Amino acid sequence: MKKLRIVAFVLVACALFLGGCRTAPIQNIEMAPIVSTSQQARSMESVKNAIIKGGYDRGWQMSDVAPGHLVATLNVRSHQAVVDITYTPENYSINYKDSTNLKHKGNVIHSNYNAWIKNLASSINRELGQLSPQP
Repeated sequence: MKKLRIVAFVLVACALFLGGCRTAPIQNIEMAPIVSTSQQARSMESVKNAIIKGGYDRGWQMSDVAPGHLVATLNVRSHQAVVDITYTPENYSINYKDSTNLKHKGNVIHSNYNAWIKNLASSINRELGQLSPQP
């Protein structure tokens, strides 16, 4: 009977350990530079439009809440991620705001969240790279 309790304890411990393997520290993107091939800056409007298009390309719903500030929401099955995107003509940031069913606790979240943010930033960078500087 004692061996059965030990085996049960080990199985429960392993299940708890493996259940936590799908979480990781939240990775925000802080002040990612908007690279320009010329000395001319891009406009706030063109940066906003590039960010919105990059988000839409990845399935994010984008809401314009203030100049230089968007809120983006991604719904995947029963999961939801919400981020704040702030931007200027020189840089942008993506920061965690809220989530549903992503095991968020403190500064830890389901590892898929970080992959979604990385993909969002990649799409934004692609769109920003296609912008022409403003005269």
